[in-house]
Amino acid sequence: MTKRPNNGVDKTLRRLSLKQETPKSMFIILLILYAMGTFLTITYSRTPGELVVSGIPIDNSAMAGVFAMLSNICIICLALLYRRIGYFTGLILLIGNVPTMYVNIIVRQNYRSIPGFFNSMLVLIAITVIFLSNRKILNYQESLRVQAVTDSLTGLPNRFACSELMTDMLRRGGKFALVSIDLNNFKSINDTMGHDTGDMVLKEVASRFKELANNATTETTEFVARSTGDEYMLIISDYDSEEDIEETIGAYKAALEKKITIDDCDYFMTACFGYCICPEDSTVLENLFTFSDAALHEVKKTGTGSRILRYTEDVLNSERSLEIERKIRAALADDKIFYHLQPQYNMNHKLRGFEALARMKDDDGSFISPVDFIPVAEKTGLVDRIDMKVFELAVEFVAKVIAETGKDITVSVNVSVRHLMKNNFIEDIRRVLDEHNVSADHIEIEITESIMIDSAEKALERIEQLKAMGMKVAIDDFGTGYSSLSYLNSFPSDLLKIDKSFIDKMSLNDSSRQYVAMIISIGHTLDLKVISEGVESLEQVNVLKDIGCDYVQGFVWGKPIPPEEAGKLVAESA
Repeated sequence: MTKRPNNGVDKTLRRLSLKQETPKSMFIILLILYAMGTFLTITYSRTPGELVVSGIPIDNSAMAGVFAMLSNICIICLALLYRRIGYFTGLILLIGNVPTMYVNIIVRQNYRSIPGFFNSMLVLIAITVIFLSNRKILNYQESLRVQAVTDSLTGLPNRFACSELMTDMLRRGGKFALVSIDLNNFKSINDTMGHDTGDMVLKEVASRFKELANNATTETTEFVARSTGDEYMLIISDYDSEEDIEETIGAYKAALEKKITIDDCDYFMTACFGYCICPEDSTVLENLFTFSDAALHEVKKTGTGSRILRYTEDVLNSERSLEIERKIRAALADDKIFYHLQPQYNMNHKLRGFEALARMKDDDGSFISPVDFIPVAEKTGLVDRIDMKVFELAVEFVAKVIAETGKDITVSVNVSVRHLMKNNFIEDIRRVLDEHNVSADHIEIEITESIMIDSAEKALERIEQLKAMGMKVAIDDFGTGYSSLSYLNSFPSDLLKIDKSFIDKMSLNDSSRQYVAMIISIGHTLDLKVISEGVESLEQVNVLKDIGCDYVQGFVWGKPIPPEEAGKLVAESA
């Protein structure tokens, strides 16, 4: 594909501003009317006699005055509508009349032209006053417009500027993609490092995005804006296929994820990207904003790290959510929530234990993805019931395996924020352990580090109660937020789980490998074990082993399996 020039963000704003001014065609029309008026003025002034209109005789000299006034009105309109260029055009036209007036008044001694001379002088004064007044008004309007279309913190265009550009593109029948961008875990930077640091991060992100848009690095044309808070918008045009759109989004994703250093502290930003395409998805401005935001919110609900999602009808399909909610309630009522176990190994491929993962089937027997039912369960308040069901099944599995094999294993169970904060959480945990006569040290509770941000004090109290029982605590998806280093030392955890998104990047560049090594080093410094999630290749295993990781979990050594197979795996393990 041929590389296209990019006009730049500021030039695009200027072009939109100029589109709101009087069209150039009117400038030409005024010049033509002026020329016609001047021609008729000269013609009637040199032709003796009179013109009869509706039976009324009008002297030709009077008609000449009428057309002269019409010409002067054209000059005034030029100065009024076209500011600087209109003023100087009118000035040139008036000066151009001086030789004619000189000949008529001085040479031909046609003193009837004297009023025309004074009329021209009055017009000259009028357009000069208009020009000087316009300059003040223009400067004020420009200041107001800059405020109206520009984000005060980053200097990027704002959402209103996006609306103007999209309205113009829709009017011209253009095709474009609207991308909504939301930084992940930005709130934690403000909470832990302060709003000044947060503002500097936002400015740096804006600077990178604007530089990318202005430098025509991609194969498309982009217009970038800051929507609000930690959200940005991107308008992509001049593309040939949806692949071009996603490649451009990927370029902005890559620019964002480069290390940001502020006051000697390094930050690694990620974001979620949701987009829709005009005209395929909609040609209505409000719908385009709604659709891109909906895709963004959907991708934030269904995963961690940087992800890109295009809008589909399912994103806004509330019936789908209601149907999944119905199925969850039915599964809970009919005791059909079950679980699979994914093995966890040390670096020498010795079995450590398992992570218990909730599973659910559709009416036809097919699996419903956790990506679909867990967000619905969280939204409807059913997630704590799913958590508890999986916990009960996991404890039952541990009791059975220990009784049959005598092996010492650990089973990890995810606990949602909602479940952890319930008043009877600790009592329910104790009850299940007592019913199956399982020691708490065989169970590991996984919490996300977002708990440490949103409800740190209460979460700490609950975790200390779990630890007092002898239970292990793991911090899930570590590395996707920024609260960790501030709170981690005060939380009595045992294990850090490195998010899959960082493992995926290790083979792409050395900086990602170093970042994972840094997390492992932090964990070991705090006397914690570290496990990496989503390990899918032996190459990743070898890299993790070299940088000191303690455990791995992923498809490379084991997919999630039913509890019967997990029991056999324990029996066969060394």
